[in-house]
Amino acid sequence: MSAIKDRLQDDWKAALKAKDKFTASVITTAKAALLMVEKTDNRKLEEDEVISILAKEVKQRRESMLEFEKGNRQDLVDQCKAEIEILLKYLPQQLGEEEIKQIVKDSAEELGANSIKDMGKVMSAVRPKVVGKADGKLVSEIVKEYLNNK
Repeated sequence: MSAIKDRLQDDWKAALKAKDKFTASVITTAKAALLMVEKTDNRKLEEDEVISILAKEVKQRRESMLEFEKGNRQDLVDQCKAEIEILLKYLPQQLGEEEIKQIVKDSAEELGANSIKDMGKVMSAVRPKVVGKADGKLVSEIVKEYLNNK
């Protein structure tokens, strides 16, 4: 079992013992997402796959949060924020904007990318370096900005 899955299991047990229903519920949802992929593919997940699935869970909550903000549902916005905080504990340290810009710049120079037409190539090179460490939408915006200013 991966280290992250072990931590999820241990933290889930601790949350149940502490009668922290909210944390236990969030971890249960994350574990269910991992288990669904394992059952569907009939194999154990690698650590990077676990990170990718958890990052997808965070992304879903961020998208929901935006919709809840539009609907003036502050209670649900706060709930999503709390869920994201719990899930981020299991992901690698998130990269800052400057770090992402440096990765994009290095990757673009490596590929010789100099126009927006090369966005797909640059994104393909950057994605493995930032998966689980940065929001894909932010990375895409930074790549677009970098290539437009070339």
